Amino acid sequence: MKLADEFSDLPSMADVMSMSGLEFMQGMLAGTVPGPPIARTLGYVLHSVEPGRVVFRGTPEFKATNPMGTVHGGWYGTLLDSAMACAVMTTVPKGSVYTTLEYKINITRAIPLGMAIECTGEIDHAGRSTGVAHGTIRGVDDGKLYATGSTTCIIMKMSDH
Repeated sequence: MKLADEFSDLPSMADVMSMSGLEFMQGMLAGTVPGPPIARTLGYVLHSVEPGRVVFRGTPEFKATNPMGTVHGGWYGTLLDSAMACAVMTTVPKGSVYTTLEYKINITRAIPLGMAIECTGEIDHAGRSTGVAHGTIRGVDDGKLYATGSTTCIIMKMSDH
């Protein structure tokens, strides 16, 4: 697999199937697996990965606002979906993939534009066919809680690797 850069293609299914979910996420953090294009679009990056826990960091900018000039709820939702689902990904065995079945978010306060946040996803359950996780968005400097979320993901065995 080639080194990821900002214009890399997504990894092939063969590449994905050759790694466990944890190896995949660690490769993304190391830059050997391309990151998701949505992260560049919305201004967030993978910050840390460990089994059952993933952290993204980001800073909402003007392009992420709604017509009232505040951070759009979809920005919160995308970050939480990414962190929570990637926490599930860290538990997925080689030869399997996952996708989000549903997620829910609760925005507790508005994130000021230009403020760095940390979005953490943590696994609650990882079985053969489903994974459940929760997440939070907190200010990097103030530690305040800005949003919470929960997700259920389906885990699908694609090959016998």
